[in-house]
Amino acid sequence: MRGDRSHSRKVDTVAGSLLLAHPALEEPTFRHAVILMSEHNDEGAMGVVLNRPAGKRLGALSGDFALGTLAQVPIFSGGPVQDRQLILVAWETQAEGFRMHFGIEPLKAEQFLQEGMHMRAFLGYAGWTRGQLDNELKHNTWVIADIPPDLIESPQDEGLWRKVLGAKGDEWRLLADEPDEPELN
Repeated sequence: MRGDRSHSRKVDTVAGSLLLAHPALEEPTFRHAVILMSEHNDEGAMGVVLNRPAGKRLGALSGDFALGTLAQVPIFSGGPVQDRQLILVAWETQAEGFRMHFGIEPLKAEQFLQEGMHMRAFLGYAGWTRGQLDNELKHNTWVIADIPPDLIESPQDEGLWRKVLGAKGDEWRLLADEPDEPELN
């Protein structure tokens, strides 16, 4: 895992980190999103939204998966880019944290699942063109967070955003716990 990074200083790469939508971000696609970043370099960046469960399993998506070992793998809406593209991701627990295998082939995914790895399927991904994410980071659109050791066991819904953001400190916890409609409070 990487050291803690402030959301406002220049970052060489956020690959291997989480991007949390800033509490002020109201745009529906990324509001309260938790994005696991797999790539961030001079060409652009990409990751998958962890906390948008689709409420389906791979077996219901395609007959190719219906009777196989991947049938029960949960599907998530990974982001707005190529939202029909299926991306398989496996997590392997290690002493220093965990290792992510991103964009694996179904046969390799079956092997990983049989080895006891955690598996998720994502439809689409979050992507940024050259310099786009760096610009958004300069404007505090995102909060960079380390991947918590219990990420795999945590519920992968909107509560994940509140949990990870709140763990960044008291001020962030207040913002994370703020009701969606304060006037109804």
